[in-house]
This record gives sequence, C-alpha cells and structure tokens, in this order.
Amino acid sequence: MLQGAAARLAPRAALGRSGSEPLIVVGVLTSSTGLGESARLCYQALERAGLEVYAVDLSETLMQARNVDFPFRDGSTMVGSGTIIAHVNSPILPVALLKLGRTLLEAKRIVGVWHWELPRVPATWSGGVPFVDEIWVSSHFTQAAISSIAAGKPVKVLPHPVAAHAGGIAKDWEKGERSDCFTVLSMFDTGSSFARKNPLAAIAAFRRAFGNDRSARLIVKTQNTSLYPAGLRRLEEAVADADNIELITQSMSREEVASLYAQSDVLLSLHRAEGFGLPIAESMLAGLPVVATNWSANTDFLTRDHGFPIDYHLVPARDEQRTYHDPAASWAEADVEQAAAALVRLRSEEGLGRRLGACGRQFALEAWSAERYARSVREMIEQRPETRDSVVQ
Repeated sequence: MLQGAAARLAPRAALGRSGSEPLIVVGVLTSSTGLGESARLCYQALERAGLEVYAVDLSETLMQARNVDFPFRDGSTMVGSGTIIAHVNSPILPVALLKLGRTLLEAKRIVGVWHWELPRVPATWSGGVPFVDEIWVSSHFTQAAISSIAAGKPVKVLPHPVAAHAGGIAKDWEKGERSDCFTVLSMFDTGSSFARKNPLAAIAAFRRAFGNDRSARLIVKTQNTSLYPAGLRRLEEAVADADNIELITQSMSREEVASLYAQSDVLLSLHRAEGFGLPIAESMLAGLPVVATNWSANTDFLTRDHGFPIDYHLVPARDEQRTYHDPAASWAEADVEQAAAALVRLRSEEGLGRRLGACGRQFALEAWSAERYARSVREMIEQRPETRDSVVQ
C-alpha cells in the first residue's frame, strides 16, 4: 500500500534530459547493508576521481538502521541541473523520490542503480521504471533479469568500484600476517537471505575437508541475525561440536573486516545466487584465492586464474525469509565435495593460494578502480538520452 501510494504521489522529473555534474548519490549510506555499500562505493569512487559529487542519505526514510559512520557532502538542496544516482531498488524508488521532492529532482537526469539475485524479477519491480531515465546494474546476470521489465529503458552494466577503498583491504603475505593455522573465511548478511547465501554448505565443505583438525579453522562472519533467528539456530547447531569453527555475529567496522581478510587464507562462498558478489570481489582485492559457486553474477570475474569456481546443479528458489522465494525460478546448489577438495588442495600445495590471490588482486585493482568507474559514469550520463543500447563496462 505504501509503495502504491508513493508511486501515485512521487514527483516525476522531466525524463530525457542529458546528464551532467553535480552528481547526487542517493541511498542508505549510513546502513550496513549491500545497498548501503553500493552507494558508499559509488560516492567514494566519484569523489576520489575528482568529480563534483554530493549525497542524500535515506536510511531513516527507508527504515534502515543507521550504523555506519560515513561522511559526505549533503546534496539535498542542490537545485538545478545535474544527475541523481539512486541506489534504491525499483519497488521502493517512488518512496525515495517522494522524500527527495520535486524541487531537487527538477531538471535532473535520474539513474536507478538496481540489484537483484535471481534470473527473473518480481512483477512489482516494474513500478519504478517510469521514474528513471536509465538503469545501472553491477553484472550481466542482473542485466538479463531486469531488462525483461525495463520497458525500453537502457540497462547498463557497471561493476562496483571495489578498489575505491583498496588501502583498507590489502593482504600482505610477505609480512607473515597469516598464522600456521590454515584459515577459511565465509561472510554473509543474514538479512540478505540465509538460504541464498547458503552458509551451511560452506560449513559442510570445511568439515568434510578438515574435520576437527585444529590446524585448520573456519571463520563464519554474519550480521543481522535478529532478522532470521532460525538461521542463527541452524548455524549454532552446525558448529556446536566443532572446536575449529568460529562464529561471529556482530557488525564490524571496515577496519575489523580488513583484519579478517588479513588473517585468512581463502574465501569460501557456496552461495545459491549473487547479484554481484561483493565479499568475493573484496577477497580478490585483498589477495585471497576464492572458492565459490560458479553461477550467477560472479561468473563475470571469477575464473580459475583467481580461485576455484565450483560446479553446481539448479534447484527451485525456495526462501523461508520470502525475500527470494520463487519456486518457478532456479538457483544453484554447489557441489560440497568439490569445494572440500579445493580447500584441501589450497592447503597442501605450497604457493598455490598466493599465486591465485596475486592474480585476483591484480585483476581487482584494474577492473574496479575508482578512476575506471568514474570514467564510465561520466561517459554514460553524457550519452544522448534516447540511446537504448546497453553499455557494458
């Protein structure tokens, strides 16, 4: 009802305008969510590249916890021409625009930065399409899904500028930061769907690889467990008799997350679907090899040069949290035995993890730099509004 009312009342800018600076990044910038990180990375990259960029935080408006300290230049009063880059998914976009107001939106080009993790999007996603000039997505997987409801609007692929904060998540193999204990890291947000992230498969793979061997350990890092208490109970049951598995459930600062990367030897993600795969990308940036399901968005960048893409079979997308519940659609069930074998190989073959990690880090620094991202943004907003061909970066 709220979304329907907002769609009727939200101001509509005069679409079809050419984009220009200033750029105003809109989203839940002070919330520790994937959408919040998307907006923060965008702002940081554009600022680092020297573009005229401002922001509007909608965390309170969209009922998200404000638990991230993120400084930005306020753009809520920037009237006149410019470009709105809204990291707000289609169904709730009218609510965001209603908050921004007609005065701010007038004379601006409107871009929707949207994220989805299944091969098709719900019908409700068509609601935000009339409010945008174009849509940006972070992967070809998401592009294919959203194009089906885009009604002729351009849908352009622009990966996250993960390297915009490169200094905070770099692993230094040469300084001996890793211990004698082979450390596997698995990270996910319970609020982003426990079933989709599939941490129980990661735990199963680790235990098949190493059992209770204390010279190997698994760190399972999650947050927002209050959103799905049943998931926390399943995690606790899965690790109850394992002395070599550590479960971390509290939110962490970027510095604390960087410390997890620094002490780990490999990132393990046996997800069922990803719209981009930010933990995978950050791990590559940190110089870690990755063992991950070879399906959905991360196939854009994860190859055998960087880690171990794991085989899978498709199953109906069933989600008890209902976020991604769509049994008519499919997502992936990773091969746990193959993932376990990959972990054993990484531990036993001296230098393998270092070689894969170095290759992944080099790719990440080049593909996801602030400069490359800002250059792509400038090119895309300056294109003629009637352009309908997807621009792939």
